[in-house]
Amino acid sequence: MPPIGVRFWGLCGRRATGGGQSEGGGCKIVGGLGFASPAAWTGGARLARQTTTSQVFLAIGLMADEKDVVGNGPGAEGAEGEERKLDFIRQMVADDLKTGKWNGAVCTRFPPEPNGYLHIGHAKSINLNYGIAAEFGGKFNLRFDDTNPEKEEQEYVDSITEDVRWLGAEWDDRLYYGSDYFQQMYEWAVELIKKGKAYVCDLNAEQTREYRGTLTQPGKDSPYRDRSVDENLEMFERMRKGEFPDGSHTLRAKIDMAHPNVNMRDPIMYRIVHERHHRQGDRWCIYPMYDWAHGFEDSLEGITHSICTLEFENHRPLYDWFIDAVNEGRTDDGSGPWGRKIHHPQQIEFARLNMTYTVMSKRKLLKLVKKKFVNGWDDPRMPTISGMRRRGYSPEAVRSFCRRIGVNKFNSTVDIALLDHCLREDLNKTSARVMAVLRPLKVVIDNYPEDQEEELEAINNPEDPSAGTRLVPFSRELYIEQDDFMEEPPKKFFRLAPGREVRLRYAYFITCTEVVKDSLGNVIELHCTYDPATRGGDTPDGRKVKATLHWVSAQHALKAEVRLYENLFTKENPDDVEEGQDFTANLNPNSLETLTDCYVEPSLAKGKPLDRFQFERLGYFCVDPDTTDEKLVFNRTVGLRDTWAKIQKKG
Repeated sequence: MPPIGVRFWGLCGRRATGGGQSEGGGCKIVGGLGFASPAAWTGGARLARQTTTSQVFLAIGLMADEKDVVGNGPGAEGAEGEERKLDFIRQMVADDLKTGKWNGAVCTRFPPEPNGYLHIGHAKSINLNYGIAAEFGGKFNLRFDDTNPEKEEQEYVDSITEDVRWLGAEWDDRLYYGSDYFQQMYEWAVELIKKGKAYVCDLNAEQTREYRGTLTQPGKDSPYRDRSVDENLEMFERMRKGEFPDGSHTLRAKIDMAHPNVNMRDPIMYRIVHERHHRQGDRWCIYPMYDWAHGFEDSLEGITHSICTLEFENHRPLYDWFIDAVNEGRTDDGSGPWGRKIHHPQQIEFARLNMTYTVMSKRKLLKLVKKKFVNGWDDPRMPTISGMRRRGYSPEAVRSFCRRIGVNKFNSTVDIALLDHCLREDLNKTSARVMAVLRPLKVVIDNYPEDQEEELEAINNPEDPSAGTRLVPFSRELYIEQDDFMEEPPKKFFRLAPGREVRLRYAYFITCTEVVKDSLGNVIELHCTYDPATRGGDTPDGRKVKATLHWVSAQHALKAEVRLYENLFTKENPDDVEEGQDFTANLNPNSLETLTDCYVEPSLAKGKPLDRFQFERLGYFCVDPDTTDEKLVFNRTVGLRDTWAKIQKKG
């Protein structure tokens, strides 16, 4: 495999903090690992630095070994048989196993909230969590963090399950729901009230924010902070019974309203929501906040390494505080006044995925769907897993991309060109080649017998000899691409032109002899002659041509609709807008072009939804689920031109 170049730049001139995080606000990575993932480095790195007062440019050449399917754990070897270095999370796991921290256990989880469809950023987390469990002989849980009944739907549960399974993760019988732990979490909340570590507060949302303080000013105590234990227990029980309206009361932890970490300033543990839950029905009208539920869900499932994205780093002290508060007064053998200690997982943070020309926010993706800027969550222009699957992405390509971008501790932006590169690399190896004409121009071969037709042998996949060959019908009338003909060609145009000879893929040499136009002067038909001695594309006399064209037989071809997709946004950073605008101002009006008069070879009649093909000379396409017995529909997955390969050469 050739070296994969990585470039990143940005406001990186300030002092770097621990863990590789930059105080300057992160860097832009054009397709790659940066310093973040030595796990995928198998060759030497070269570093070129060009520094200004606020900007650093770095270029790293590296090798990425794609042998291991799930990641780069212990035993994964580099290009020369050397064991590869581990990323910082895998190194933590390896160290824990050596020290026996978790008695040799490794248990990870992917805990999505079922309030939207998964996107490519979630794929990174799935690949990381499942990969670690698989590589270290551990267990992987899929858990739905369904603690917010106002936004959660069964539709999202079903789609998430399908997406995680499609990406290759397996969880056996370890499918869990946070809502199944509501009773236990409620009991622990009661325990904290009895310990004097939680209280019922009557402040409304606005007042709570006011009392919380700011990053530079401490908060102030709620007037309800010193309620007695008995009064708090009574109020909390009444909250559970539904005696109070939404928003009238909350249960808060009693920590420190002057704490420098605002998350520790008496955070809300429970709020009142009279909303039917998709699994629990009307059993509950108080629901745990994420910060309260998160750690206990991990604890109950025996998670050893609770892997989160960087925005939860400041929440880790609260995660630990809640579990420590429950464990206060507990003992390892259960002899304490509160029983046995509960499991305390370790939370570890890594940088989330950001990608050019893409938005990852669920709120923004929901707006695109609700405002009908796209045609649903599985629109092939969306970065959702379902959208990518419908567009024709393979799970192998997504996993390869996740391995190459690695795991880092600083925020960065990956160039979408690297994702396209991984996609082409996989589809090139796995996709059957076929011929299709998207913008047809009719060709009549005058010296080919009118009543004759024949079948020509075509290669299914030159990258996979075992794929064999197929027979493609040939006849007197064909379709070629309009772009493959020019009546007055410029110097470097080598395709068909009047008097010029070209090769038809797998067929014959033809020469254009006549051009037919309509009343507006548009070329609508070409007349050609063919050389029967050139069957299969070779000439007995050894003459050469400079172009080979794809084609379909007009008599046998199937009509199809083809949807051509481009980036959904026109700017690398969709949020780069003028004052008063939002990210939708950068939507690409040309992100979808639908062609309805296309023709494909007859073998595609057997294509099933999501089957992937390479349309020779055009790109990679897949069968869209809109396909019926009467109508074939294809989506362009990605073109043949590899932008990332060009970036690599320039780098």
